[in-house]
Amino acid sequence: MPDPDGASPLSHDEKVLRAFLREGRLVSIPAQSKKRQVILRYLLAHCFEQDRGYSEREVNDLLRAYHEDVAALRRDLVRAGLMTRAAGEYRRTG
Repeated sequence: MPDPDGASPLSHDEKVLRAFLREGRLVSIPAQSKKRQVILRYLLAHCFEQDRGYSEREVNDLLRAYHEDVAALRRDLVRAGLMTRAAGEYRRTG
């Protein structure tokens, strides 16, 4: 249902992205798992191509454009099952 001013209501993901992204950078990493998942999916879509391997250094460089705590984001991407790490190479999952 549209808002009274005619605008479509924002989805949960849009609200989370608006709350945590400023000028294209993360202001903080959400503590709440559901919100963190939104941010991780956003980073995955904006940083990593399907069917391509990335070194840890490449992953860090790509994530650094969004937030300085690249180690936490990298671990969260793997822990969430969005990326895999094997033999020092990171890849998007299916």
